[in-house]
Amino acid sequence: MAGSNGKGSICAMLDAILRKAGYRTGLYTSPYIQDFTERIQVNGECISGEALARITEHVRTLAEEMDDHPSHFELITAIAMVYFVEQKCDIVVLEVGMGGELDSTNVIDSPEAAVISNIGLEHTEYLGDTIEKIAATKGGIIKSGCNAVCYDGLPEATETIRKICLQKGVPLTSVDFSRLTPVSQSLDGQIFIWDKTEYFLSLLGPHQLHNAAAVLETIEVLRERGFSIPAEAVKEGLRCVRWPARFEKICSKPLFILDGGHNPQGADALAECIRTLLPEKNIIFLIGILADKDYTNVLATLMPFTKEFICLTPPNDRALDAKDLAGYLTLRGIKAKACPDIGSGIRTALDAAGPDDVIIAFGSLYLVGAIRTIFPEVYRDHSSLYSGLESAERTISDRL
Repeated sequence: MAGSNGKGSICAMLDAILRKAGYRTGLYTSPYIQDFTERIQVNGECISGEALARITEHVRTLAEEMDDHPSHFELITAIAMVYFVEQKCDIVVLEVGMGGELDSTNVIDSPEAAVISNIGLEHTEYLGDTIEKIAATKGGIIKSGCNAVCYDGLPEATETIRKICLQKGVPLTSVDFSRLTPVSQSLDGQIFIWDKTEYFLSLLGPHQLHNAAAVLETIEVLRERGFSIPAEAVKEGLRCVRWPARFEKICSKPLFILDGGHNPQGADALAECIRTLLPEKNIIFLIGILADKDYTNVLATLMPFTKEFICLTPPNDRALDAKDLAGYLTLRGIKAKACPDIGSGIRTALDAAGPDDVIIAFGSLYLVGAIRTIFPEVYRDHSSLYSGLESAERTISDRL
């Protein structure tokens, strides 16, 4: 599974459906939100600390004997592969770390289905400075003997994937969004029709319907390749899937939403969620961004919706300092304030929110992961709002 946006959500949906169909699944994703073990799961359960430590020691011993020492991500991938073999998984849903062709996940033989999600400009210093170059790198997961499924996004990306499939003799399914009809949506989920069948999707936002379409096309491909996936398993998988920090509601009073989008495409998806689900609401953004991201375009997309920005420094070496971010926004006439730590940022946002205001934490998965971890404690201490904690702690623990 490669692409710029939607990879994790598509992987989560596929994993949920395949489990409902009775398969023992492995799921490998990155980065994690709150706990490292989230990255390696079998049948929806994170790898245990004991298993992680044991396999890590084994892999470390082998790595130290190599002249070309593996990278951090390569080591994690090796640990995951060992675990999936030990656990006798029937099928593994494997998310690429970055790119595709040279990613360590691409060490596998031909996959059952090589799925390409929405592609945009990202990691240009590594993947190339055009959509075509980036698509070619991500298309490196396509191998002879597999089927390919491609999100029908930017024409130049789709055409690049088509050429790769033609060269390798791989059947290509381009996601046909005309088969998709939205029916209704709320902060509890959304209903849509795909080829006359009605589905309920627990994930929020119009962009998730497009991701679901890619999932449904992939399920059809897997059926063609011999997998038994009943219609009811598809319905139940989409109904129960959980994928934290993707337009995730963690509190209702005030409405507090986490979204891990971090690039212009993610900002576009968030803006569309706001337009459709939160019309005419005042938005307070609790935001932190990595300095190497295209944050100028991200902020330009979100500025029209905001009441104010509360700026934080994400817990990452590549973070843009909160003071620099606030200064950038202030120079453009936007109300912005820098906070020294995540806890104070949450409290500041809660203090600033009126009864009808919405707080959205956005800009980096590193940031929203940290917010998700400490939010219940900060909210409890914010006694005037305690009665509105609609189950933040339960929601957070249930969705891990």
